[in-house]
Amino acid sequence: MRVDKYLQVSRLIKRRAVAKEAAESGKVTVNGRVVKPGHEVAVGDRLTIQWGARQIAVEIVEIREHVPAKDAESLYRLV
Repeated sequence: MRVDKYLQVSRLIKRRAVAKEAAESGKVTVNGRVVKPGHEVAVGDRLTIQWGARQIAVEIVEIREHVPAKDAESLYRLV
């Protein structure tokens, strides 16, 4: 799954357009490397999102196409 779509499905970022913009501006890393929106992620990858002074680091636990909002947190684990 593309990193921008994963960010939206997992509700780490609410809109895919915003997720795409974040990746294009270098604010998203996967396993320590800055990635573009089309980068494919897999279970076990570590994502880091930088928003100003705030940083979120997670490990991907599961990848699914559609997830109810209440179950979105089950897709990742905070690191």
